[in-house]
Amino acid sequence: MNQETKSPRPQPRRNTGNPVRTAQEGRRPAAQENARPTARPARTSPAAGESAARRTEAARQRQAAVQTTPRARDTRERTLRARQARMKRMRRRRIRNTVLLILILAVLGGAGAFAVYTLRDGMMYQPLQPYTAGREFENDLNSLDDLRTSSFASTLCVVEKDVPLSSSALAPEQDGLLLDLDRREVLFSQHAFDRVYPASITKIVTGLLVLRYGHMDEKVTIQQEDLNLEQAAQVCGFIAGDTITVEELLNCLLVYSGNDAAMALARTVGGSTEEFVKMMNSYAASLGCTGTHFVNPHGLHDTEHYTTPYDIYLMLKEALKYPRFTEISQQPEYVLSYIRPNGNYVETHLEATDHYLTGDASAPRDVSILGGKTGTTSEAGNCLALLSQNAYGHPYFSLVMGATTKDALYQQMNSLLQNIND
Repeated sequence: MNQETKSPRPQPRRNTGNPVRTAQEGRRPAAQENARPTARPARTSPAAGESAARRTEAARQRQAAVQTTPRARDTRERTLRARQARMKRMRRRRIRNTVLLILILAVLGGAGAFAVYTLRDGMMYQPLQPYTAGREFENDLNSLDDLRTSSFASTLCVVEKDVPLSSSALAPEQDGLLLDLDRREVLFSQHAFDRVYPASITKIVTGLLVLRYGHMDEKVTIQQEDLNLEQAAQVCGFIAGDTITVEELLNCLLVYSGNDAAMALARTVGGSTEEFVKMMNSYAASLGCTGTHFVNPHGLHDTEHYTTPYDIYLMLKEALKYPRFTEISQQPEYVLSYIRPNGNYVETHLEATDHYLTGDASAPRDVSILGGKTGTTSEAGNCLALLSQNAYGHPYFSLVMGATTKDALYQQMNSLLQNIND
């Protein structure tokens, strides 16, 4: 037997260690073999490295700042709460100031509204103005505004229907008005738009045209045509050839209601009576008197010479814008002085036709008569148009047409005027 024997086959080394590690080691080569090659990291420059280092250091410092001590955190929280509380106080203060400002503005607005209400005597708005024909007329009658003063009533009273008044003493067939000019209120209205004969109330328009176009110092020689009037007409006693000024004739017209004075003024101012009457109708239309037609300057009866109570209101309202008209119409008497044809001076005492001015009639207590015009014919009856004021200075227009007697006229007028202080 061959002594040479084969060396024994080396036995596999047993792994007596950690079986999991052994398994992982066994699998590692395979995993390394299957792994894909990764991208080669990019090279960084020294400057980029320093920047990254600074960012890292800043992040570390922020992290350290966050992780401060409890005492620091408490201080920070207190500061934050104080800031929030301060902002809340500021918001509350702004809200309070805004509310206070709104209240102040509301109080001021209320005070302003009350002041306007008081100044307008209880009216917070401007009443609608009625249409007037004056808007349609553009002529030289509207060009002499330098003679006017401010109107006591800038708008018109609007009369739409009859308005009864318990104290009125007017008969049902009569015509009348009582208007509050400040408040533009109709206190009484009876047949305001009925056609009536105005009698000498016509002289309101005659006087207006004389004030607008006449020259007060101009001397007028009375002509016979000025005296051609009906026998019962009220006249001043002129004769042909008398010399008198326009201003004196105007006083005769408005105080004494002289019809001869009206004729002389019409001829002087208009060139002729006919031309003057045309001026009267044109001017009345410009005032809005749509129910008026004149045929003479004095008002003596003619069936084609008529007006309405509301138109008379428009005439007197316009006339009382002229200071001279008011001064003349308030006189209880007038002493007329003129020259006769022989050169002699003559004086005549003329008494007002308004019994309130002469004292033959008394107005109700605390009522002041500011001016107006009377009128009397057999067809028109006894008529009176007045402007008056109450104890507080508020103006009123009143009108009575067609009274049977003078006494009845003033009794009926008082039945209206006694209401203006209520």
